[in-house]
Amino acid sequence: MSTDRKPGTPKPAPTGGRVIRGSVVLPDSELTWRFSRSSGPGGQHVNTSDSQVELRFDLAATQALPEVWKERALERLAGRLTGGVLAVRASDHRSQWRNRETALDRMVSLLGEATAPPPRQRRATRIPRGINERRLREKKQRSEVKKNRGRGGDW
Repeated sequence: MSTDRKPGTPKPAPTGGRVIRGSVVLPDSELTWRFSRSSGPGGQHVNTSDSQVELRFDLAATQALPEVWKERALERLAGRLTGGVLAVRASDHRSQWRNRETALDRMVSLLGEATAPPPRQRRATRIPRGINERRLREKKQRSEVKKNRGRGGDW
């Protein structure tokens, strides 16, 4: 079975959507597509084809994400949202199909990062006494080296 996906890109879900993380799927039915003329590469062809893609996902109204994930994503993506809607644009490629794939990959990775659990808090630990003593000893040696540089000898 051959796949054209790059390593690390989300795989299509069997139900018609993309897997965000685990078993949570971004359903195609909740995505809104808009196409317009791209200002990117393409020469004269770019004047006649709508190759730029804008993908919109109503994050505030979705039922596809668990409530905890939704709250986390709304908080983390607050600067990118317009009325609770997340929008992603792609005009990197000449073909609309490749721009659609790019936009969908960006949307899935954005949602994957925004819904990820926060990292575990670091537990404070003490610095071992031996390490601290060695650091101070090395500092003292370095200071002696620098102090002895300024001494003029017998020229």
